[in-house]
Amino acid sequence: MKQEAAKQAPPAPADTFHDPLLECLLLLCKLEQTPCSATALTAGLPLVEQCLTPELFVRAAARAGFSAKIVARPLGQLSNLVLPAVVLLDDNRAAVLVELDAERGVARLLESESGGERRCSVDDLGRHYSGYAIFTRPQYRFDARTRELETRAGRRRQQGHWFWGVMAKSWRIYRDVLLASLLINLFVLANPLFVMNVYDRVVPNAALETLWVLAIGVSIVYGFDLLLKTLRAYFIEVAGKKSDILLSSLIFERVLGAKLADRPASVGAFASQFREFESVRNFITSSTVTAFIDLPFVVLFLAVIAYVGGPLVFGPLLAIPVIIGYGLFVQGPLRRAVEQTFQSSAQKNATLVETLTGIETVKTLGAEGRLQRLWEKSVGHLAQWGQQTRTLSNSAATVAGAVQQFTSVVVVVSGVYLIAEKELTVGALIACVLLTSRALAPMAQVASLLVNYHQTQTALRSLDDIVNKPQERDADRHFIQRPDVRGGVQFDKVSFCYPGEEVPALDNVSFKIAPGERVAVIGRIGSGKSTVQKLVMGLYQPQEGAVLVDDIDIKQIDPADLRSSIGYVSQDITLFFGSIKDNIAFGAPHCDDAQIVRAAEIAGLNEFINSHPLGFQRPVGERGEALSGGQRQSIGVARAVLNDPPLYLLDEPTTAMDHSSEARMLRQLHEHLQEKTLLLVTHKTSLLSLVDRILVLDRGKLLADGPKESVLAALKKGQLRVA
Repeated sequence: MKQEAAKQAPPAPADTFHDPLLECLLLLCKLEQTPCSATALTAGLPLVEQCLTPELFVRAAARAGFSAKIVARPLGQLSNLVLPAVVLLDDNRAAVLVELDAERGVARLLESESGGERRCSVDDLGRHYSGYAIFTRPQYRFDARTRELETRAGRRRQQGHWFWGVMAKSWRIYRDVLLASLLINLFVLANPLFVMNVYDRVVPNAALETLWVLAIGVSIVYGFDLLLKTLRAYFIEVAGKKSDILLSSLIFERVLGAKLADRPASVGAFASQFREFESVRNFITSSTVTAFIDLPFVVLFLAVIAYVGGPLVFGPLLAIPVIIGYGLFVQGPLRRAVEQTFQSSAQKNATLVETLTGIETVKTLGAEGRLQRLWEKSVGHLAQWGQQTRTLSNSAATVAGAVQQFTSVVVVVSGVYLIAEKELTVGALIACVLLTSRALAPMAQVASLLVNYHQTQTALRSLDDIVNKPQERDADRHFIQRPDVRGGVQFDKVSFCYPGEEVPALDNVSFKIAPGERVAVIGRIGSGKSTVQKLVMGLYQPQEGAVLVDDIDIKQIDPADLRSSIGYVSQDITLFFGSIKDNIAFGAPHCDDAQIVRAAEIAGLNEFINSHPLGFQRPVGERGEALSGGQRQSIGVARAVLNDPPLYLLDEPTTAMDHSSEARMLRQLHEHLQEKTLLLVTHKTSLLSLVDRILVLDRGKLLADGPKESVLAALKKGQLRVA
């Protein structure tokens, strides 16, 4: 289906929507009394021109608890049993069709903007209908009374395995591949039977007419064989491409949606783990699939050998167990070698990524030798296990080839004796030799099949760990929709410890910040100041207590809704390859130029942007390395203020700025933060002019909470021992 049908809405004359399909989905959510926000439904989806496409609609609907399917169906064939449904219209519009009365010729639609109903004639709707509709159905979910009886395996069966479920979507293609393989393997019989008949009937009788009939017939078979092999290879590639796209999207979506508490210790090792999907991709698109499909047809060739050559079938029958037996013999060592190769590759990749990320530090410390040693050890270990994998694989292939050759000799020798006893013809012997080679050919590929199988199995186990990581949005959880966040923050006896750590970062911390209040958090290094902001953002969950925004536990709020209401400036600003404009609008690509310019003014970016010939299009380099630390921080502040949220979390926003840049930004922030909630982490007294209240943390405990003047006076008098 063309993507032009992607963004649609009802046939209302002047009503156009920013994202019609999203509006329709929101209406369906209201109909099912499960309201969701647009931010939550589209967060993380690869929108096209900031709009849902029909394919993305299916993924967004799954978040709202709907199963959706795109169908091509004439308007007259839409039954009321499948309504309400989303109908795609011309001119990039869509509508929620609630009822279709064919007898009266009236259709009942839902207006996206007003949420009300509108009636129009079926003929009028038909003139705008594109021929495509999206059927939606609420997914049935068990409640808490029966959920405890549900096993993990049962839950996975109900949801479908992430890999096999995607592969099953191409079952029709694989059905055609199996049919083509059946015909291809039947066509294999043409050559031996052709040769047998030529030697046994044509040559002794000089039957040239028969020869040409047989030759033409077998040539036709070869032509069909060529066509079917080409189609089979094409179908496998099509199925592999489809599965590749779906699986890659799913895995990356799960990576982005995983909780930070469950992230791996090494980014490089994790990237290597993610890269192992290439093994799976190669498996589902390579000739390995063809080899697996051809294996069952060995029985067919053995049956034909038994029919034509009688006892000659015992040759390949004895050879097959020998080949399989050796394959099973090397299976254990091969599995260990593949797993060690996988781990060694992850170790090498982890060293590479860590080195390249910190190459400047490596050079300034003169640590090249240390990392070179680590690299060479990793490469050596990988080469050792890679060699063992290849040796075992090659040995299996060599043994299979040798057995195949010896079997051919046995068949020929045995066949000669049978010919001498008048129990076999020369043509039949040649046919049996050809069929023996064809029967053992798939067996000879057992070695490569085993290697590919173990590599794919190891990769699937690794990817299983990624896909099954706990997600920020649990599919069984329904979040509260909060369209208007006022900015109140409360910690209620919060205790938190980072994964793998024994000392708590926060210990029984309680405080409350009213909407519009501006508060600073100060304390020693490592006292838990930044942790407070990360908990408010929902990046981590406390082990004890609760974090509330506007008197609601943030566990009840969709992470996307929560974070869209917060302007966050982290201590370490991360920029991405692109321009200054790209990085300011990185999380809000729908913003217009006026908003971006205004955000840059507040962050104090105007001076160095206006002085550069490229302006906002100035490239920042990888990770922002083309800019200074202060400039990166200014871009971070511009990101935070871009959407004008009600709540700001600023973590040391000016540490890398000079005095004049900091003063310029403070003047802008004083004006911008009026009636906004601010939670500021800082060591600089100059930034305290932004706040009216101070919290003092030390070793994860709240030591003081009060008006700015009172807390600063207590610190000055030594009543609070905080550095």
